[in-house]
Amino acid sequence: QGQLLAKSWSSLFEGQSGATLRGPIYSFNGRNILTDPLWPRRLAWHGSTPRGGHARRWDCQGWRSSGAAEGMATTLGEGRLLSGHRHNCSTP
Repeated sequence: QGQLLAKSWSSLFEGQSGATLRGPIYSFNGRNILTDPLWPRRLAWHGSTPRGGHARRWDCQGWRSSGAAEGMATTLGEGRLLSGHRHNCSTP
């Protein structure tokens, strides 16, 4: 059955920084990315403003490995989906 991550899809993006995330988040191979050592940087890349709009300048679109572009991502331990900060697009 799993655990509730958010009350609804729209609740992920409401308010200043979106919903508070609840429970573990699993990768496609079943690893809990919040605790697994294979996920050293626990980021959710979204390219959005805190209100859910497109952060055009910070979305890593058109990024090349030789570039120094930045994109918006949230550290999952913060608990707010869209409370992002700029991170280098080369960050794994």
